[in-house]
Amino acid sequence: MSYSDPYINAIFLASRKVSKNLIRDFGEVEKLQVSLKGVSDFVSLADTRAEKQIIKELTYSYPKINILAEENGTIKNSDDNMRWIIDPLDGTSNFVFSIPHFAISIALEKDNEIIVGGVYQPLTDEFFWAVKGRGAFCNNLRLRVSSRENLEDCMIGTGIPHRGMKGHKEYLPGLGTVMENVCGVRRLGAASLDLAYVAAGKYDGYWEKNLKLVDIAAGSLIVKEAGGKVTDFEGREEYLNSGRILATNFRIHDQLQRII
Repeated sequence: MSYSDPYINAIFLASRKVSKNLIRDFGEVEKLQVSLKGVSDFVSLADTRAEKQIIKELTYSYPKINILAEENGTIKNSDDNMRWIIDPLDGTSNFVFSIPHFAISIALEKDNEIIVGGVYQPLTDEFFWAVKGRGAFCNNLRLRVSSRENLEDCMIGTGIPHRGMKGHKEYLPGLGTVMENVCGVRRLGAASLDLAYVAAGKYDGYWEKNLKLVDIAAGSLIVKEAGGKVTDFEGREEYLNSGRILATNFRIHDQLQRII
């Protein structure tokens, strides 16, 4: 499969190429009879290998574009106005525990604005993507956010702060209030896919904090291009800097913002 936009095509080809090794490594994780630390070390190597391969593929196609990658940090090339933003394995904990829910997330930023984003789920061969001003898609199917407007009918995704992160106590009251007002709450463990699910109408909304730019750069654009609304918890467009993101269809955004 190929796409008309050259940047999307580059993201898709790099993701598909890397996914072959990730699928193989995921199969090996399922077979490993070692300590959790041993599995974690193995997954860290898989993560690092995937990132190096993505960087190699994108640099081959676009050698001038700068890069921000989760493991390697900033790689300076000659074009200071553009950079790739790469998360080679979003959902690492799922990968470690053999849970088949993880993704490759790649975005392209130009003049401090995300203009292209792709999220690829290797195991299901789902490629969620968007180009600014041109809509959002899964493979070649157009995406639209849900139209539900009553919170009691809505499915909401979230990310719960885990060990090593701050804000557990502050998070719980909002979670409790949301649970009391919606159809269901899910915590699946891969922010890029959570955002893609909002764009596809699988979720009506999603919120999380303590996120990195590489986690949400691609997914946030996909939600917007699918007709959704993305802000921080205060309703501002500072989520890429703060890591506090609220993504919904337009109908429930204000309601959900008030109770989180």
